Amino acid sequence: MSTTVETTPAALRRAARSWPEREAIVDVQPGQDTRWTWAHLLDEVRRFAAGLVSRGIAPGDRVVIWAPNTRHWVVAALGVQFAGGTVVPANTRYTGSETLEIIQRTHAVAAVVAGTFLGTERIVDLVDAAGATDATGATGAAAGPLAAATSLRTIVRIPLDAGDTVPAGAGAAGGVDVVDFDDLRALATEELLAAGDARADAVTGDDVADILFTSGTTGKSKGVVALHRQTVAGSRAWGGNNGLTERDGYLIVNPFFHSFGYKAGFLTCVLFGVTIVPLAVYSTTETMRLIRDEKVTILTGAPTIFQTLLDDPTRVDYDLSSLRVAVTGASVVPVVLIERMQSDLGLETVITAYGQTETMGFITTARTGDDDVTVSTTCGRAYPGMEIRIGEHGEILTRGEMVMQGYLDDPENTAKTIDPDGWLHTGDVGEIDADGNLRITDRLKDMYINGGFNVYPAEIEQTLARLDGVVETAVIGVPDDRMGEVGKAFIVRREGSTLTEQDVLDFCSEHLANFKRPRTVAFVDSLPRNASGKIVKTELR
Repeated sequence: MSTTVETTPAALRRAARSWPEREAIVDVQPGQDTRWTWAHLLDEVRRFAAGLVSRGIAPGDRVVIWAPNTRHWVVAALGVQFAGGTVVPANTRYTGSETLEIIQRTHAVAAVVAGTFLGTERIVDLVDAAGATDATGATGAAAGPLAAATSLRTIVRIPLDAGDTVPAGAGAAGGVDVVDFDDLRALATEELLAAGDARADAVTGDDVADILFTSGTTGKSKGVVALHRQTVAGSRAWGGNNGLTERDGYLIVNPFFHSFGYKAGFLTCVLFGVTIVPLAVYSTTETMRLIRDEKVTILTGAPTIFQTLLDDPTRVDYDLSSLRVAVTGASVVPVVLIERMQSDLGLETVITAYGQTETMGFITTARTGDDDVTVSTTCGRAYPGMEIRIGEHGEILTRGEMVMQGYLDDPENTAKTIDPDGWLHTGDVGEIDADGNLRITDRLKDMYINGGFNVYPAEIEQTLARLDGVVETAVIGVPDDRMGEVGKAFIVRREGSTLTEQDVLDFCSEHLANFKRPRTVAFVDSLPRNASGKIVKTELR
């Protein structure tokens, strides 16, 4: 269903009018047991927004969300925006210190924080990072280091299961008031609900919807400022391209703090009436169970998600036939993986796409009618409303309605990234074929020069992905006295594989020009990744 709304509050209200009794969220992962309709979700969001109003949250205020994928994240994000605020997602892999930095840099006045997650009490992590002397951080007796170090006035704590309660006697964390998620909802009076509704009425497409931080592979992360109309335009384009309808169910394993789980995730569901099925901690078993039990039709994720599903020996025990659409990207997508997704998972549509946080996550995409070769070897064509071209040194440039407003408090880097004509410089290298399909060859910074020839590791990685026994690979350039730089391949072998370095070198000799062939091979158990799951090649050098 198409939409002309420009804000998330308008999108949610429209969903509640259009599909009031259809399921909006099915959160039945371990520790959760919730099924809400669109009408019910709107009510929950209104009550959360009213609770924020009661805590003094004003239009334009920034609220950090540091929590995994559950219904709470959806309610919190939509509730913050309903109340006129700006959502600031924080990566669940961040330490307390890293999240504290995000809170400080955005001058956030509130934070929505998971309780005990992955074995730690997240509020305690924050208090400790701010220098708390009270190890519990929740007795109310601390000197207030968190309040002193930040602009925080309120922390909303999310209980992730029935036994996850605020520690006894908790009233403040490092000097900041703590309120339970459900208790905040209970603060909503008719007067506060009306005030929240008025806030939602006042939100426009030109208001700031969110600030997402880049992964920071080359240094300090940058906050990407996005307006409501930019965020909604991206979600609308993604859902429309993939043919989503209210009859679909979308298992969202991509984290909500990332564009893939947020703007190409639950927000798209709001626009198209798709049922949101969240998963906080990925496992192949839980993924297959949810697909089977909830008849999930949409699954997206990095190539490793689909690789682990395909390699799971218990896959034959689950009926995954409801799946119809898969979207992948975010790294090199091996051709052989696309082929297996179609043949072994029976997917009628497999789409590859390309985007960056700076473009809401959307630049180009394959289309549902594209042939296998196009899907396997390109990232498709520009989304409606976006343009692409190739600039100096083969760099991919893009402009259009999904390009960010700029980097938070960083006009210098904003000017370096977006030129005076509005073209955003992606830092990626690519080429465009006669049909307008984009092929990414590498990152500018990953390119190395072998004997005067430019070498793009992504091409080598794509080739190595077809070698039997290879699960993952990363190629870098290393210094060489004679050639300047030569390639070194890091390979994760499939369990039980007897693949040797000579096997790899022989395969490369058969399939790659001499200057592209790696000279050495290192077998590793895993590849280093940053908080967003991207391979960090600097740690391999």
